[in-house]
Amino acid sequence: MQEKILGTEKISKLFIKFAIPAIIGMVISSMQTIIDGIFVGRFVGENALASVNVARPFMDLIFGPTFIISIGAMSYMGRALGAKQVEKGQSIFRTATLLGVSLGLFIALIGTTFHRQLAELLGASPLLLNFVSTYIKNIALFAPFIITMYLFGFTNRLLGKPRVYLISSICSIIVNISLDYLFVKELQMGIQGAALATGIAFVVAFVICAIPLLDKRSTVNFYKGHWTPSLIGQMLYNGSSEGIVSLSSALTVYLFNRTFMAFAGESGVAAYTTISYIAYFGLMMVFGISDGIASIISYNYGKRQFDRIKEIMKLALRTSAIIGLVLVAVMNFSAEPLIQLFIKDNSSIVAMAAKGAALYSVGFLITGYNIISSSYFTAIGNARASIFIALSRGLVGITLGILILPNFLGINGVWLTVPLAELLAFILIQFLKKREPTATLTLKQIDQYSAKKTA
Repeated sequence: MQEKILGTEKISKLFIKFAIPAIIGMVISSMQTIIDGIFVGRFVGENALASVNVARPFMDLIFGPTFIISIGAMSYMGRALGAKQVEKGQSIFRTATLLGVSLGLFIALIGTTFHRQLAELLGASPLLLNFVSTYIKNIALFAPFIITMYLFGFTNRLLGKPRVYLISSICSIIVNISLDYLFVKELQMGIQGAALATGIAFVVAFVICAIPLLDKRSTVNFYKGHWTPSLIGQMLYNGSSEGIVSLSSALTVYLFNRTFMAFAGESGVAAYTTISYIAYFGLMMVFGISDGIASIISYNYGKRQFDRIKEIMKLALRTSAIIGLVLVAVMNFSAEPLIQLFIKDNSSIVAMAAKGAALYSVGFLITGYNIISSSYFTAIGNARASIFIALSRGLVGITLGILILPNFLGINGVWLTVPLAELLAFILIQFLKKREPTATLTLKQIDQYSAKKTA
């Protein structure tokens, strides 16, 4: 079984084999969003670009269940397979698949039926309402494919096939760029064309990720396992922190859009949109690391090989720190050329976004540490610690920041909200390290913790 390499192969080789494809895959996925923004911003207009960002919380409504189910199932399956509970692992996959399809269909129904009401709820101004409503209605159709595509991609990674997800991502972005050019530029379908291009690209990725799971020889496939409702609770609990991340992202975008609208109107939202795209690109690299190492951690945790967990964590934290430093440098010294990819002829928006980028980027110094730490706790099944981290850098931290900082610092306070939330999470992790066995502790301490857990 290919997944056995997770417990035997050299950690540095596993990192290259699993984390690097995951990083590339996540970067490519983020590029789909960025490319949509470039096409919409340049060929439809600044208001359409702002509208895509107003609709982003609905996308997070899709990605929330996606990552709760996908990462929760992968963590649960990894520990089951590592402990040689193969039938349980197969049933986890079957249950997760059926649950994902059901939730996807429900979201599709809600989005296509109540798209205008959702646009109003998300704070779309009268000028943006039709754009936002159109985007939601069209992207909602693809919710079942989006949810199951990630589940299948993560499952293939757990089974020792990380290239499947990478190949699906490459094919997906090629399709997305081609269809964006055709729908948005040539056929002038506007924001509807951008939504359809993204949705169809996800369908292509779904097909590629599903094909290996049709093989009956695979340890986990579509034919083995049973629908087991009793597994759902632990699965959702494992992935709950990822759901909080998506919910936090939705809240962040919503609060930022409303606040920037109050400070600077549609131009403020457009400025924030460009920075959020650039930041999203950087975050996806770190999330790629966390996703790539999750299966390695969960499998080795199931086999009680804690020295390997410690080694992979050190490598992941160092890599994410380098990424953070590069992002800070880029957003301080090269922001304007990147912003101008989205905004053609509006110097005031470019200047506003460039100033915001320098403030916003401060958080990247510790973002990687926070994300990797949260992923570690999720992978070992300690959802509680991961939930606390997700809340501190999301719902709690963002809400506190947006309510307090703008009152003292004006629009600069809005930009500094995310760095404040990351700082709160960093402080919390230092507290959790005293209570939980993170990879920064000694192997002896990890072994002692494990003995307590299994006693």
